[in-house]
Order: sequence, then structure tokens, then C-alpha cells
Amino acid sequence: MKKNRLALILTIVVLLLAIVLVVSNRKSTLSQKETSFAIQDTASITKIFIADLDTNEVLLERQGNSWTLNQLYQAQSRKVDLLLGTMMKLRIKAPVSQSAHDNVISRMAGLAVKVEVYQIVPRINLFGRIKLFPAEKLVRTYYVGDATKDNMGTFMLMDGAKTAYIVYLPGFRGFVSSRYTANADDWRDHTIFRHRLSEIKSIKMEFNREPEQSFLLETAGANAYTITRLSDQQVLQQYDTLNVLHYITSFSDVRFEALLNNKMPAEKKDSIISSPFLHRITLTDLSGKQTMITTFEKRQNHDHLEVDFRFVPVDLDRLYGLINENNDFVLLQYYTFDKLIRPISYFRKE
Repeated sequence: MKKNRLALILTIVVLLLAIVLVVSNRKSTLSQKETSFAIQDTASITKIFIADLDTNEVLLERQGNSWTLNQLYQAQSRKVDLLLGTMMKLRIKAPVSQSAHDNVISRMAGLAVKVEVYQIVPRINLFGRIKLFPAEKLVRTYYVGDATKDNMGTFMLMDGAKTAYIVYLPGFRGFVSSRYTANADDWRDHTIFRHRLSEIKSIKMEFNREPEQSFLLETAGANAYTITRLSDQQVLQQYDTLNVLHYITSFSDVRFEALLNNKMPAEKKDSIISSPFLHRITLTDLSGKQTMITTFEKRQNHDHLEVDFRFVPVDLDRLYGLINENNDFVLLQYYTFDKLIRPISYFRKE
């Protein structure tokens, strides 16, 4: 009985101490509510929501070691890591002066983006040592404005705060507002092919202008392959194994340069897509899933000149492509794709 009473007394004392610490901490950090933009433990961030006044919205969600975008696409890991690093390193340079405050707030009302950050935090946190019942919680809501006149800081305002602040990154010369873009296209992962050698079942390469160079390359066991010319279904009897392996491994990491869905007039895009294609690559993995890309010629940009389109020179560095079941129109580099658009003659053993 005495032991139970002693345990009850100790529990009450601990709870009273915790309440005192929480209350005193609130009093001492009340001013920090308007300035605590930085988040030290970015590894526990689960979701980031960004929205602007033009109805653009971005929802980034952590899925294991990667991030998804708007529950539809894979997000660029490099870009998300840059944002997380920014959130961790943000520092306050100074509050916006009273003389400029109204103008800054007025500008932010017209162009700022809203940022919500969700994090796994304990429901009970005693002395920073005892953390119980972790759960996802909205931990930050703030608004990111434009840059200061010297481009060395960014205006930010915590939700519900009365004062805006100039925020900066130590060691970085510039502003961070561009890292909080609400344009979903800016966050899309640029990967087209990401397949290991052991995952590939077949690769179909079609040349529209040189159909005799089109082929189907299929795996036929350990280190064995079948290469069939599509124009007459003739099987290549002898092939260069090293060239075959070099070709297949070229599909391990292939990316496009830019997403053009909303960056080109619809009429021009439709005209390009309806023109004869250059190449079509269809990769089938061992599960039967197909990844296809169709490429198109890119003419040099001479829109400001009155010239016949037929005589505009071809861009030798870039070409266009259709990916993701023809839903995405992208810009490609020959530097990246030259290793994929090999003719069947590339595999012949000399």
C-alpha cells in the first residue's frame, strides 16, 4: 500500500514538473512562434504542401526513401532534398522595418505561396527525453514572398503572425523563394528508363526513316539474346555480345531535359506530334510492363522570322519525345539518347 502511494506521489511530482516546464517554455519562446521557420529534424517530415494564388498546388509525400507528387507522379529526389535542406538551414536576418512592412505585406498578398509542413512528432514529450505516441501533425504554416531588393533575402510570414521577416541561408548568396514553387511540372521526376540488366525482357527499336535498321532484342537465357530485324523477321545469327550488353545497360538511367506540356502552344505541339516520328523505343520488363518513347524532329526556333518551315534547319542537339503512354511531351538531348538509338548494324559481329 505504501509503495503504491509513493509511486502515485512520484507520478504527480513528475507531471507537475512537466507542466511547469511546458508553461515556462511557452513564456520564454512566445516570440519564436513568428520566427521558427526552420525545421531541424527534416527526416521526420512526411508531407509538404505548397499552393499559390493561381490555383497551382503541389503535395509532396514521403514514400520510404522516395517522394511522390500529387499522389500521381514520382518527385525529383534532388529537388526535394534541396527544399528539405533549405527548410533546415533557414535563418532570420531581421524583421521587416515598420516603414516597409505594409508594402511588403501588400505584395505578399498578391504573389506569396502558402507552405504547410507535416511531421511525425510525439503526442507526449517530457523533457525532450521521453517521447510517446508519435503521430503526423501539421507543424508549420507560413507564406513565402519575393526577394529583397539586394536579392540576398526572402520575405516570409508565419501564419497568424503580425510581423513579416527577412529570411536567408547562411553561406548562400541569393534568395530561396524559387525553391518553393507551386508548379507541379517543376517537381516531376525526369526519368524515362530506369531498368537494370536483369529486369529487361526485350527492347524494340523502330526507325521510321530506316525501317531496315529496326529490330527486336530479346533475352533468351543467361547471357543469350535473340536479335530480329523487323523489316523481314530475319534473326541475326552472330552478334557482338559486348555491344549488346553495352546497349542494354544504357537503359539504367535515362532522363528527359524538360517537360513541355504547358510550355508550348497547343497548335505547335499538335503539329509536331502529328508529323512522322523519328524513333520509337518499347522496353518490356520481366513482369510484362512496357515503357515506350516516341521521338520527333526538333526544328531550330526561328518563330520571329518569316521563313518556310520546311527549310528551317534541324536542331542537331535536341529532339522532342512522347512518354508515359503519350501523355507527356518532353525535350530530349541527343547526348543522352544517342546510346539508345542504335541500328541493328551496331550489333553485327565483324
